[in-house]
Amino acid sequence: MPVKVLFNFMSRLRNVVMATGLLAFAAAGLSFPFFFVTSKNKPIIDSSKPLPPQATFRGPYVNTGSRDVGPDSSTYPKV
Repeated sequence: MPVKVLFNFMSRLRNVVMATGLLAFAAAGLSFPFFFVTSKNKPIIDSSKPLPPQATFRGPYVNTGSRDVGPDSSTYPKV
């Protein structure tokens, strides 16, 4: 009989430890973006410096891979 009680206690203890670990992991994962954003004191892109060559090259081509709408077959009059 004492072995069964001990086994039941250890099983519950294991479940509590696992639930606590999962909750801590979820809390850390959900709070990471908040702390990541608030830890930055300076902006990501410094407006006092010119853009790097990669950013100036990619600028006009950022949305060229979008295929959700398709080509526009309409013709529009010149204004």
